[in-house]
Amino acid sequence: MKKDLKKKIALIVAVLVIFIYGIFGIPSGLSGDALKEALTKRIHLGLDLQGGAHLIYQVVVSEAVNDETNNVVAEIRQNLKNANLSGQALKPDPKTPQVIQVTGVTPAQASSVRSMLDDKYSNQYDLTGGGADGTFTLTMKPVYVRTIEQRTVQQAIETVGDRVNSLGVSEPTIQQYGLGDNQILVELPGISDLDRVKSLLSETARLEIHAVVGGPYNSQQDAMQAQGGSIPPEEMIVTGSGNLVSGSESESYYVVQRLAVVSGTDFRSADPGVDQNGRRDVRFTLTNEAGDKFYDYTSKNVGRAMAVLMGGRVREVANIQSAIRDSGEIVGSFTPDEVMILSKLLRTGALPASLVPLEDRTVGASLGADSIREGVTAAIVGVLVVMIFMLIYYRGSGINADLALILNLVILLGFMGFASATLTLPGIAGVILTIGMGVDSNVLIFERIREEIRAGKSASAAVDQGFAHAWITIVDTHVTTIVSAAILFIFGTGPVKGFAVTLTFGLLANLFTAVFVSRVIFDAHLNKMRTGQMVSI
Repeated sequence: MKKDLKKKIALIVAVLVIFIYGIFGIPSGLSGDALKEALTKRIHLGLDLQGGAHLIYQVVVSEAVNDETNNVVAEIRQNLKNANLSGQALKPDPKTPQVIQVTGVTPAQASSVRSMLDDKYSNQYDLTGGGADGTFTLTMKPVYVRTIEQRTVQQAIETVGDRVNSLGVSEPTIQQYGLGDNQILVELPGISDLDRVKSLLSETARLEIHAVVGGPYNSQQDAMQAQGGSIPPEEMIVTGSGNLVSGSESESYYVVQRLAVVSGTDFRSADPGVDQNGRRDVRFTLTNEAGDKFYDYTSKNVGRAMAVLMGGRVREVANIQSAIRDSGEIVGSFTPDEVMILSKLLRTGALPASLVPLEDRTVGASLGADSIREGVTAAIVGVLVVMIFMLIYYRGSGINADLALILNLVILLGFMGFASATLTLPGIAGVILTIGMGVDSNVLIFERIREEIRAGKSASAAVDQGFAHAWITIVDTHVTTIVSAAILFIFGTGPVKGFAVTLTFGLLANLFTAVFVSRVIFDAHLNKMRTGQMVSI
């Protein structure tokens, strides 16, 4: 009995057309160069094929722990002041930033101070002391230290990712490297200016706006003398030129509030521009919360000075002319590079900790070209050898296997084109492995058909039983391999992930071609055979 295969054949043709479109899109022409250009637009080449920058950084997480401690010290001082409680918060040893001491607490207020510290910091710190010496000790809990470290690494990855996106790099790889080593892997295909990349990625300077208490002064002694001989804990002395002119020899001292009014993380966007006088500036927008805070500060301090700090140095001092809410501009004698870098840093935020380069290298285009040529040659040779073997060993049925194999490759490349996937050298290995898996599926089916024919069954019955019995084995092997590929994708680095993605796409395509497409080809051949004639297998 002949089968109606029109709908199945239409489905196969539709799949073929869709995935050919996935590979090439709509090319500008049918020449070899036009097809190659269309292909490279949809399937990107990875670092090992295209060339580019490869960097590994160590995140100095101890700086983040130290910054967290400094913030808590400033908060405790402010809380004590607001509650009219005695005591002074400080770090007893710079080498152990996890420890904070509150000294000078009077016996009468010891209970109130303990209650305040316990209410606000018991989740992060272990509180001890409070005896006759009037000293409390807060020790950061180990689990909180590890939380800060993990958060710092993740924030560093996100910040580096934002900065890389500002470079316009296609398909970069930015992820944690190693197991528990607080390292970051950065791979940037197509980037050759390694020094520029390193300068932008490792810049930790944070832009902050602080209230100016006094200045400028000619020396630190003048600054302290103007404040009565000592600087209160909630204030600090900073230095800088007071303007953004690069290389200015003028050095001044300012006394500013220690806590920033707004900082780098409060900026939502920043763009370079030119003001009405033709000077280069950076126009910024704050987040809603920061905008409300900035408006509250500027509305109460019209006519007073505020300092713009970059990397702990005063880069600009300006008088507040009117209340500012969520947008403003920073005007200075910028060079074109300075205004671009400053706007990028404000958009992407400051790194939470320094990045120490452990490894940096570039992969040359010639190496990438060699990898492409050798990888593609290996894939073509592998396909041809397998196709010839199938034709010799399975005779007429080998044509069936070869057609399914070609469609398998079309679907795999189409998947990658639709997903704008990045093809790496391990990814090419995944393509070659997919070819082997596809042939393996056909071998299982064909050998089962042979067994059924030897058992004396007709051609149609042998084909039916061959596919029915081989189906479970094919699904089992493919699911097992896909699970392995998923593990590689979760725990592997960039090239290993490329291999896992390519292999998974290929296996999914193979399930369709080996079981559905091959069966349709067999059925179409059986429709044309005479009664009693056997398939060529």
